[in-house]
Amino acid sequence: MGIAQFILLASSSFISLSSQQDNNSSAPFPAATYPNATSPNPAAQENAQFSPPYYPSPWGSGSGDWAAAYAKAKAFVSQLTLTEKVNLTTGVGWQGERCVGQNGGVPRLGFRSMCMQDSPVGVRDTDYNSVFPAGVNVAATFDRGLAYARGQAMGAEHREKGSDVQLGPVTGPLGRSPEGGRNWEGFSPDPVLTGIQIAQTVRGIQNSGVIACAKHFIGNEQEHFRQVPEAKGYGYTIANSLSSNIDDATMHELYLWPFADAVRAGVGSVMCSYNQINNSYACQNSHTLNYLLKGELDFQGFVMSDWQAQQSGVSTALAGLDMTMPGDVIFDSGNSYWGANLTIAVLNGTVPQWRVDDMVTRIIAAWYYVGRDNSSVPINFDSWTIDTFGNEHFFAKEGYTLINEHVDVRQEHADLIRQIGSASTVLLKNTNNALPLTGKEKFTAVFGDDAGDNPYGPNGCPDRGCDNGTLAMAWGSGSAEFPYLVTPETAIQNEVLSNNAIFQSITNNFAGTQILRLAEQASVAIVFVNADSGEGYLNVDGNEGDRNNLTFWDGGDTLVQNVSATCNNTILVIHSTGPVTLGNYSENPNITAILWAGIPGEQSGNSIADVLYGRVNPGAKLPFTLAAKRADYGTDLLYIPNNGEAAPQVAFTEGVFIDYRSLDRNNVTPVYEFGYGLSYTTFSYSNLQVTRVLGLNGTYTPTTGSTAPAPTYGTVSNNSGDYQFPSNLTAVPFYIYPYVNGTDLNTASNSSGNYGDTSFVPPNSQSGSPQPLLPAAGAPGGNPQLYDVLYHVSATITNTGKVPGEEVPQLYISLGGPYDPKVVLRNFERLSIQPGSTATFNVDITRRDLSNWNTATQNWAISPYPKTVYVGSSSRKLPLSARLS
Repeated sequence: MGIAQFILLASSSFISLSSQQDNNSSAPFPAATYPNATSPNPAAQENAQFSPPYYPSPWGSGSGDWAAAYAKAKAFVSQLTLTEKVNLTTGVGWQGERCVGQNGGVPRLGFRSMCMQDSPVGVRDTDYNSVFPAGVNVAATFDRGLAYARGQAMGAEHREKGSDVQLGPVTGPLGRSPEGGRNWEGFSPDPVLTGIQIAQTVRGIQNSGVIACAKHFIGNEQEHFRQVPEAKGYGYTIANSLSSNIDDATMHELYLWPFADAVRAGVGSVMCSYNQINNSYACQNSHTLNYLLKGELDFQGFVMSDWQAQQSGVSTALAGLDMTMPGDVIFDSGNSYWGANLTIAVLNGTVPQWRVDDMVTRIIAAWYYVGRDNSSVPINFDSWTIDTFGNEHFFAKEGYTLINEHVDVRQEHADLIRQIGSASTVLLKNTNNALPLTGKEKFTAVFGDDAGDNPYGPNGCPDRGCDNGTLAMAWGSGSAEFPYLVTPETAIQNEVLSNNAIFQSITNNFAGTQILRLAEQASVAIVFVNADSGEGYLNVDGNEGDRNNLTFWDGGDTLVQNVSATCNNTILVIHSTGPVTLGNYSENPNITAILWAGIPGEQSGNSIADVLYGRVNPGAKLPFTLAAKRADYGTDLLYIPNNGEAAPQVAFTEGVFIDYRSLDRNNVTPVYEFGYGLSYTTFSYSNLQVTRVLGLNGTYTPTTGSTAPAPTYGTVSNNSGDYQFPSNLTAVPFYIYPYVNGTDLNTASNSSGNYGDTSFVPPNSQSGSPQPLLPAAGAPGGNPQLYDVLYHVSATITNTGKVPGEEVPQLYISLGGPYDPKVVLRNFERLSIQPGSTATFNVDITRRDLSNWNTATQNWAISPYPKTVYVGSSSRKLPLSARLS
């Protein structure tokens, strides 16, 4: 989501970093894949540019564990008039109500407008809320329990603020390119790690009684050119948003994979993205919405548009969109593709009644599915101001009332935030046990702007749209307001002073003379550097959401080099939204330790201090690869339009070979590989056991049969007079209503002479007759037999060191085919082990884990190539292996 798409913060508002950053000239324009990184799969090389139509839009059936919610939803929807149904599908307009998005309510039945609120790290645009670690940190924990706990805590805060839908978690972007601006909102470029952690997050949020919204569906892998108005604001003259061109196998094996896990976990909402997929806009792409999401994955919830991502009216309805946000075509225009236009479309038969009934049923079913009927509280905040009193309808300046009750929803979540921050800190280097520190070192010096405060305050830059002070939250709609921010400088100072030792710090990266003098005195120097990014509507020093490079910001590299040149015990701490290039730091003898701390949230300083001073033994693993140079990743961004004024074309010709898969294929040695992370203790691996359960010959039956006919609920009056604006209701300016302006539908449609033209309506799109079930479908998440356990794997992990620690054994599989990566992650488990003790690593291998997507049969299949199981501590340290029989 981007809720301020046309606000471009001038780079002059921030410290100039351009002299410290490379430009993006190394990107492989006009493509976004380096020549040596193209997939060997011919299908991926073809640059898919056509999205096949699929109609009609599948209607929800209440499959899986949705039956009870659907029964309640059907009873509710059966009571509604057409205008009430339309009201529930359409947002009331930007800044029309108190949340970043609200649909219309049904006052007659006591059903209030639903509140859709950012973000994937907490409750945005309010106060007395927590700021949680970013998704990329949750991925680094490799801990299912912490992912669930974070989701549950975020959901609880949304619930107590009155939010019905938390706009998160994120798996789009997946992280195709390391420079991607919003990669930090998601989890990892590995689909399995992301799939497991997004599923746990969804369960946590929804078990707190709030609908989770998995986003952005799908192929939303860069900020550049995602929206035409935004791109034009930067001087680009494109007429349509970029197209992510993805072949069928890559779509299934990479980008759709974690969405399937979210759907299987019961996610109530999915947000379609701004971009096009194979030259069809995501929010009216019938193949991705109807075929993949609602057909193949059997998604039972509702599809919501990103803010202003809807491009048409009838076409989006028939293609599977269920709710438009924020409702108006252009912010605060008062015009909507739906609202009254959807009412007219149903009355004239262009959109069948069953389709609008399905939209509403899906919305209400999700509401019941998470228990909103038992957990809903009134909205008690306002997204547009923190004033206690103000206008309920902010843009219209009407309805002066109490709008902010300043409800403190934080509970004891600071402890969890601190825990996740330390549990997600990856120890990359630790020469001669330089860490942990004792706090009694004679002279501790801390360096770096990234260690200290933002001089404007932790929330001083709107939506965190600057890189001042320590990086605990990146920028964009995925942010939230800090209640406070514990900086590393503060936490380390407290630690040192409690031991009556010496502490000094310099947080100006350009204080060259002073930095050298202080570094010479220090017995330990702790240097903090960062690399920031965010959403495309904000430009931070020429970075239009996406990063221009993978280097440190604000002169970070010069800072590291200056300090380490004069202090032979330099510890480097990195806060970044994704991969960075480390130069020779991994080999520099004066840099004795390196830690990656990600985007840790409000408890940033306490979390890193816990690791530095040994209260927490690091057990995190890298959720991405740290390569030696940018080109090693094989994939990049498109920074310059490559198709004239037409839609920029981003061909995903690397196929499934992103991140570690690309480096493995090209035999490129990373600096630190995916899954890598050290501990203050050591571990050994032994005794791999693979037990056959169903085995490779287990039966897999494609789903067959047909759906029931599309149901309808209630009747629709054909008298246009029944849909006029109520005489007892005063219209709020610019507010989106479902009522028709006049009894003549032609005139009311304001269609410029095109009323009645149905030539654009796709064949079969209006049919409510029974439809064939897809072979890979059958339940939320896909064919249930995909999740059958074929093998059980165990291994013995021994703590061979002297202190308790946590290790993450990882299961990889070689699928063996000519188009397959060398290995792919398929499972993991975080284990706590006492010194000298052992623990057993236990995981299952499912049919899905061993399958490839067959484009001919449109189903999953286990190839005849040999399968090998590997277990180890990272993608390149795999001491245990066994061939599957």
